[in-house]
Amino acid sequence: MAKSLLTGLFFLHSLIANRVSGAFAGAIAKISTVNLFVLFTVAPAFALLREVTAGETRQRAVQSETLLRTASSWDGEPYRSYPSGQPELSILKITLAPHTKLEWHSHPVPNAAYIVSGELTLERKKDGKNQHFSAGQAVSETVDTFHRGVAGNEPVVLIVFYAGSPGLPLTQWPCSAIGSRRKMHWPPTEPQVAISDSKSRGE
Repeated sequence: MAKSLLTGLFFLHSLIANRVSGAFAGAIAKISTVNLFVLFTVAPAFALLREVTAGETRQRAVQSETLLRTASSWDGEPYRSYPSGQPELSILKITLAPHTKLEWHSHPVPNAAYIVSGELTLERKKDGKNQHFSAGQAVSETVDTFHRGVAGNEPVVLIVFYAGSPGLPLTQWPCSAIGSRRKMHWPPTEPQVAISDSKSRGE
């Protein structure tokens, strides 16, 4: 009797142990299946998302915008060549008071300006052709063509880039303007000579 009872208990213990072991093994298998799914699908997706986010962050940190690329000046005249000799770059910041008119002048070298603030109208002397520019625009200047700029109702700030060579002036004036320019004693680094409306009227 006792032997039969022990045998029954052992069988029952084995049965319970097998069921528990099977359930545990099934759970482990399910966990492993989930892990494999995460490993091969979700994880790469997160990695790709991180790369895209990092790329967007880099794009926000460094942005480049082409403001001007041209082979001709604002009046449609094509550029012929750069000056010969050793290249020399010059960058000038020019500020014009409201309603300022520049004297007629020309540039012997290719140059371009970026209008930081204000409005400016450029006018060609030989035929009166003109074009209006405002803040945020870039201007390709003329070469060996007399022209002038006229400021609007607000101060104008320009950043002008010149591609010249050592010893070559950035700006040239007609003979009639040389005397007045000398009397005004403008700094040699200032490429533009400005006269206000009142001065031009002799006031």
